Amino acid sequence: MARELPPFSALRAFEAAARHETFTAAADELHVTHGAISRQVAAFEAWVGVQVFHRNGKRVRLTDDGRRYLATVQAAFDSIAIATEQLRDTGVVHVLRVNALPTFAMKWLLPRLNQFQRIAPSVELRLSTSNTPVETLENFDVAVRRGPAHWANCASGHFLEETEIPVCSPALLQRSPIHIADDLAKHVLLHSDTRPDAWRNWLAAAGVKAKCRKKQSFDHFYLALQAAVDGLGVALGPLPLLSEELASGRLVLPLDGPRIDARGYWWVARREVAEAPLVAQFCRWLESQAGPA
Repeated sequence: MARELPPFSALRAFEAAARHETFTAAADELHVTHGAISRQVAAFEAWVGVQVFHRNGKRVRLTDDGRRYLATVQAAFDSIAIATEQLRDTGVVHVLRVNALPTFAMKWLLPRLNQFQRIAPSVELRLSTSNTPVETLENFDVAVRRGPAHWANCASGHFLEETEIPVCSPALLQRSPIHIADDLAKHVLLHSDTRPDAWRNWLAAAGVKAKCRKKQSFDHFYLALQAAVDGLGVALGPLPLLSEELASGRLVLPLDGPRIDARGYWWVARREVAEAPLVAQFCRWLESQAGPA
């Protein structure tokens, strides 16, 4: 059965105009005239029967329908580009070097990597972890860092929000219930050197008046989280990184809130490789995976 697809030239015009938010820049990229882009987009909208752009002078802005369609079109273009590259280099293994924060890699990225491997089976993804600033990082194509920040000579994009809320083991909660935030003063608070101000900010936001004097510190955040699983104290857990632990019951939320907005996660790609098909595909895949596992 033949697929009902719009003309490829119209799809290219739509995708380029959506990225640049102007028909003129899209025309320059595709080496056609402004009028050609305008006609192709208009013909595409007539073909699908849906308006995909709001026109405002020389600028164009995606409608909600257009924004949803763009994500699918870009993913398809990425897949076509990767498949074409693989066809040219049959038998060649394509390497993608990803450096991520340790806790993010363990709790969020690794549980999802099999999904990326299914759509990019010939890619050898070399994953390393560190808290090293991107500016001094070597031998990477894409890094995942908390931001926003200024990363020199890099392209970047935000893909995952994070909120922080106390978490603990159900056994700990049974031994010593936490009904209100002030009850935390009875517990050991688990700190991390990589997030030194997290508890102070949360306690201030919660309006805790009791003195929380008992604490234990760890050099890595994932150690503090594991200590919470093992019942050593209460950690300040990042959502959605702990979705698996909460779903399985290894960790519970002793309080309803407050949930403090933390620094979200950004992909950061070296500018010289940021538009390479494989790098672009991985970064868009990160964005597509930003929901719960």
